[in-house]
Amino acid sequence: MASLNVGNLGEYLREQRRSAQLSLRQLADAAGVSNPYLSQIERGLRKPSAEVLQQVAKALRISAETLYVRAGILDEKERDELETRAVILADPSINERQKQVLLQIYESFRKENGFETSTYADAASYADEDTDTVEGPRTADGGDAGAKEPPSS
Repeated sequence: MASLNVGNLGEYLREQRRSAQLSLRQLADAAGVSNPYLSQIERGLRKPSAEVLQQVAKALRISAETLYVRAGILDEKERDELETRAVILADPSINERQKQVLLQIYESFRKENGFETSTYADAASYADEDTDTVEGPRTADGGDAGAKEPPSS
C-alpha cells in the first residue's frame, strides 16, 4: 500500500500514544477501533474518518480538532475557532445560558473584526432561536425566577 497524504497525522498519533504510555493495542481498545486499523493510520496507510479521529482523540485526551487539522479535514483558523468554542462550552463555572451569551458576544466580535462565521459555528446551533435578548434570573429548574403563578381557580 502506498502512503496517503494525511500530513504527519500518523507520526503525531504515534508520538501522542507513546507520551500517554499506551501500547497500540491499549489505544485501539480505548478508542474502539481495531489494532490493525490503528496501526495502518499510524503508518499513513489509511485516512481515518472524523468520527474515528474523535474517538482516538478522546482516548488520548487530546483535542480532536488538532487531529482534524493534521488529517487535512480542518484548517488552522477553523480549529482555533472550534477550540475557543469548546473551551467556553466545557467551562463548568458558568451555566448554559451564560455560555450561549458568551458565544454570541464572541461571534459578534469576530464579525466586527472581519472574520466570517465558519460552517462549524453554524453546526453548533444555539439552545434557543431567540438569542437577541438576555433573559432575567432563572430558577434551578430553568424557569423564569420573576414569573408569578397564575391564580388557582
